[in-house]
Amino acid sequence: MKLLVGLGNPGKQYARNRHNIGFMAVEDIAKAYNFTPWQARFKGQFSQGNIENQKCLLLKPETYMNLSGEAVRQAAQFYKIPLEDIIVLHDEIDLAPAKIKVKTGGGNAGHNGLKSISAHMGNDYTRVRLGVGRPQDKADVANYVLRDFAKSEQAWLDDVIDAISRYSALLVKGEYNDFMSKVGQNHPESQQQNKGSSKSSKTKKDNKEKEKQIVSKKTKSEPTNNETKTKGPLGAALEKWLGSNPNSKPKQGDK
Repeated sequence: MKLLVGLGNPGKQYARNRHNIGFMAVEDIAKAYNFTPWQARFKGQFSQGNIENQKCLLLKPETYMNLSGEAVRQAAQFYKIPLEDIIVLHDEIDLAPAKIKVKTGGGNAGHNGLKSISAHMGNDYTRVRLGVGRPQDKADVANYVLRDFAKSEQAWLDDVIDAISRYSALLVKGEYNDFMSKVGQNHPESQQQNKGSSKSSKTKKDNKEKEKQIVSKKTKSEPTNNETKTKGPLGAALEKWLGSNPNSKPKQGDK
């Protein structure tokens, strides 16, 4: 039996926040696999069902983010679910929007929901890190995650949430690399950004090469100020005449 926990904050005012992407993910899984209706239980909203013959429990803690561990501990203790069978889906500001990573154990990167779960349960559970991006101002992180996704982000958000539920069988089977690969194929947004970045780098490199060629040609064809001064106007005129008549030699008396 697997326990899938989506992290977020309860209440309509938080429903579309970046901090609630975990809620969104487990809600979509419940719909996709016809789980039981959500019911109040374990200090949160609880649902159960099967994902390709794998018994799964879904939980949305309603304790607010920084107390999420209380709800997870109650559900895990009631069903005797070991830590290695707990999967937590949460927002991750250290990943670009639409990026996704799965890891087991490790640090909590300042995420209050993960901190609470680790404090109550230990650290060796699986985390599905859902990238939401980071604000430019580090001091604005709290406000950033508690703001709704922008309209311009809706396309990639829908794609990622849909892909998570579509390939969740890989997740509950522990096939994390395949899961990340499949979900990654469904967010062209980040792939396009990478292509754009590569293209931009190539353009800059080409421009630098062109500049070098132009400078090189000018250096070869244009005399320096010192050269012009040494030759003087008569010398320059004679060199010009010889350049247009390479086989000619100056006649006696030419200066």
